[in-house]
Amino acid sequence: METDTKKSSSPHILVVEDDDSLALLLGYNLESEGYRVSRVDRGDEADTLLQEMVPDLVILDWMLPGVSGFELCRRLRGRDGGSELPIILLTARGEETDRIRGLSIGADDYVVKPFSVPELMARVKSLLRRARPERIAERLQIGDLTLDKQTKRVLRGEREIHLGPTEFRLLEHLMEKPGRVFPRSSLLDSVWGLTAEIDERTVDVHVGRLRKALVRGREKDPIRTVRGTGYSFDETYSKH
Repeated sequence: METDTKKSSSPHILVVEDDDSLALLLGYNLESEGYRVSRVDRGDEADTLLQEMVPDLVILDWMLPGVSGFELCRRLRGRDGGSELPIILLTARGEETDRIRGLSIGADDYVVKPFSVPELMARVKSLLRRARPERIAERLQIGDLTLDKQTKRVLRGEREIHLGPTEFRLLEHLMEKPGRVFPRSSLLDSVWGLTAEIDERTVDVHVGRLRKALVRGREKDPIRTVRGTGYSFDETYSKH
């Protein structure tokens, strides 16, 4: 598997394509749009990977070695949580019956090769906007805490909070899914990158720094520690 090393919590897209030149083209254009990209060239490898992590969207070729894209799409839709994963199916099959088959197994969109790359990028953005609006939004606001992705500024009420790049990415990732518990290993993958060779205890250090910056006096701590597991952004924070 190949993955970019960009340390960001921008939307994560998995490209499953065995044509190296097309996979590189897709990866380049997706990364240019600001997405994190992982690539695999076999259906069985993608199947294993998708049991370990959940990207924000999958671009899936119909014909793949190991397990076909058609079969992989069917398996994903049958798994817990798999029904919500946006999937774009790529195929050289342009007949109406094939389109119907692709959509009937749960693909959200169906793109026939050769295709326009700008059009595919537009479809990716449209699907993400519908399925993961919090990943596209430029500003996150929960309670008195506001995070602006464009300006890289964080405010708690009127007070500006100065965060390092890692603490900013960590807060952004947690705020995008308030209430969801992220294991330390998951935070390492999402915030530091899949290729990062650092210890899980590093997560605790940065959460500590984030808390120190966010909380003053008797202010409520928005980060919840789940013993033995990891961390989450307190889903009740806005109610206090």
